[in-house]
Amino acid sequence: MQDLPEVTERYCDELWQEVCNWGRWGDDDQSGTLNLIDTAKRLQAASLVVTGETLGIGNNWPVDPGPHNMWPAEHRMIRAGDDCDYPGVPDLSVALDYIGVQHHGVACAHIDGLCHVFVDHKMYNGYPASDVKSTGATKNDISPMFDGIVTRGVVLDIPGLHGVKFLKGDHRISRSELEGAEARQNLEVEPGDVLIVHKGRENRVVDEGLFDPVETGMPGLHPECIQFLHERGVSVLGSDYMNDPQPNWTCPGWPLPMHYLGICGMGMTLLHNLDTQKLSEKCEELQRWGFLLTIAALKVPGATGSPVNPVAMF
Repeated sequence: MQDLPEVTERYCDELWQEVCNWGRWGDDDQSGTLNLIDTAKRLQAASLVVTGETLGIGNNWPVDPGPHNMWPAEHRMIRAGDDCDYPGVPDLSVALDYIGVQHHGVACAHIDGLCHVFVDHKMYNGYPASDVKSTGATKNDISPMFDGIVTRGVVLDIPGLHGVKFLKGDHRISRSELEGAEARQNLEVEPGDVLIVHKGRENRVVDEGLFDPVETGMPGLHPECIQFLHERGVSVLGSDYMNDPQPNWTCPGWPLPMHYLGICGMGMTLLHNLDTQKLSEKCEELQRWGFLLTIAALKVPGATGSPVNPVAMF
C-alpha cells in the first residue's frame, strides 16, 4: 500500500483550517453542502434519466444481531394473517407491524444529520453541542432533508480500479485512488454531486462471511481525501461501509476524521452501509457512472439522522 500522511492532531487541525465551511452560507446556516444542490443541478441530474431503470441502494433492515450489528433493528408483527381480525371492529381484517432502530453504526443504511458529531463541543457552523437536547436537536437536525435530496449521484469503484472483488479491512483509500477511479471511469466529480465510494463489502461477506469490524477491520478514506471532497464541492459522501475506517485512528481529538472534518467542518453529511454492489455492477454494465439520485429522510424533527433507501435512476 502506498505511503500516506501520518494522521496526527496537527495534521487534522491543518485539514480543518483548509476545509471548514463555517459562515460560508451565513452564520445561521444549517444545510451545509446541501446548499451546493440548486435547481440547475437537479435539472442536470434529471437529464441523465434515459432508460427509466431504478435501483434502491439501501440495505435490508438489519434485524440479525452480530459483531457488525450490536443494536439490531426491530421488526415485529402486531397482527398477522393467522390472527387478522381487529379487536372491537367487526369485519376489519388487517396485518400490522412495528419497526424501530438505532440506525447509527455499521449495519443500517442511514444518513447523518449535521448534529451527529462535535469538535470541541461544537457542531457545524459553531452551534454548541448543548443545542442537541434530550428531546432532540434544536439546531442542525435533518430537517433540511425533508423535501428530499435530488441531484447527480456518482460512483467511484475502488476495487475495480485495482482489479479485485473487494478491499481488505486494512485498506485506507488515498486521494490518488479517487482520482485514479475517475480517470478509469472517464468521470469527473462535480459540485453538488453525491459521491458514493464502492469498496466491495457485499463481495467480502460472500467470501468471508459476516465479520467483526473491530477484529478484521473495515476499509475507509484516509483524511487526505477531505481536500478532494472540498475542492470538488461534494454535497454528500456515501459508502457501503462507514466512511471512516475501522479500527479507528488513534489520533488524540480526531477518532473519526471523515466524520469530524466532513460533517462538523464542511457541513457535508454522510451516507453509510449502502448496497453499492448492484449499483456498481449496473454502472459497469451501462458504462456510465452518473445517474439521478433521490434520498428521502424520514420527517423526524430533531433527529440526528435517518434510515434511508436512496434510489438511483438511470
